[in-house]
Amino acid sequence: MSRVYNFSAGPSMLPESVLKKAAAEMLDYEGSGQSVMEMSHRSKIYGTIIEGAESLLREVMNIPDNYKVLFLQGGASTQFAAIPLNLMNGSGKADYVLTGQWATKAYKEAARYGEANVVASSKDKTFSYIPKLDPSTFTKDADYFYICMNNTIYGTVYHEIPETGNVPLVADISSCILSTPLDISKFGMVYAGAQKNMAPAGLTVVIIREDLIGHARDITPTMLDYKTHADNGSMFNTPPCYTIYIAKLVLEWIKNEIGGLENMQKLNEKKAALLYNFLDNSKMFRGTVVPEDRSLMNVPFVTGSDELDAKFVKEATEQGLVNIKGHRTVGGMRASIYNAMPYEGVEALVKFMAEFEAKNA
Repeated sequence: MSRVYNFSAGPSMLPESVLKKAAAEMLDYEGSGQSVMEMSHRSKIYGTIIEGAESLLREVMNIPDNYKVLFLQGGASTQFAAIPLNLMNGSGKADYVLTGQWATKAYKEAARYGEANVVASSKDKTFSYIPKLDPSTFTKDADYFYICMNNTIYGTVYHEIPETGNVPLVADISSCILSTPLDISKFGMVYAGAQKNMAPAGLTVVIIREDLIGHARDITPTMLDYKTHADNGSMFNTPPCYTIYIAKLVLEWIKNEIGGLENMQKLNEKKAALLYNFLDNSKMFRGTVVPEDRSLMNVPFVTGSDELDAKFVKEATEQGLVNIKGHRTVGGMRASIYNAMPYEGVEALVKFMAEFEAKNA
C-alpha cells in the first residue's frame, strides 16, 4: 500500500527521509551492532545522540546561551502544573490568555497553586480569534504571563508576540515549534510536545531562561523541578531515548534538506495559502478562523452540514487523505499541515475538495 497523506493533529507525519534513515539504522546504529532502542542512555554512543540533538536544536532555533534546553517526559500537559510550581513563587500571581482548550486547562491547573488571572479570552466566539490585549489589565507583579502560541484545535496563532515588560512570557509552542523562526529571547520559557513537528510522541522539550530555574516551591516533586533536569543534562532518569534520536534526525532534515527555519516558513506559507485560498473561494467549504489570526499549521473548516461533513471525512479517508476529522469538541474538519506534510499532500486535498463540492453542490 502506498503511504497516505496524514492530516492528524498529532502524532503526525514525519519526513519520509527521516523514516528511511531510522529504518536503515534500526538494527545497527552507526556500526554499534545495536538499535538506539536498545542502548544504555549512559553509554558514550547515546551521549553523542542526545548532545547532538540539543546542539542542533540550539543552532536551528538560534537559542541564546543563557537558556537551558531540557528533554522531558509526561507530555506538554504535565507542564501545566510544572510551570506554576517552578515559577509562581514571587507574588504567587500569573496572567493567562485563554485561546482554546489547552490554554484553559493550563489556567485551571495554575489556579490550584496561586492566583491565576484571565486577562483575555476568545471563548465568546468559540476561540475563532486571538483576543486583542490591553496592557492596563495585566498584573504588574505577576510571576509570569502565559499564552498558547498556536491553537491546534481551533486553528489560531499569535502573529505578534505580546509585550509583557519585565514579566516573563511563557508559551506553549507545541503545534508551531520549528515551523517558523522564533525570537526565544522574548520569552522566559517555551515548551512543546514533540509529536506534531519534531518526533513521535513521548518527548517534551522545555527551553527556559537560566534565571528562572532554581526557585521551585518546596512541595514540587523532584521530577517536576526544572533544576533537577538542568543540573543533570536531561539525564536524571532514563530519557525518551528513541524519540530524542528521531528529533535529532528531524533537526538534521530541517538544517540540511530544508535549509533552516526561514525556508521552512516559506514552504509552510505556500502550503497554507493554497488551502486558505480554496476555502475563501469555495461555495461549500468555509474556514472557521478570522483571516488575520489563521494558523499555518492547523486549518479547521466546515460545510455547514454535519451530514456533509461526515460524508466528506469518509470519502477523503477512502482517497488516502486520513485523519481529517475535526476535534471531537468542535466537529467539522481539520487539516493539520505540519512541516512534514508535502505540498503535494495539500494539492491532493484541495483537488478532492473541489471534486466533492462539484458532486455535492
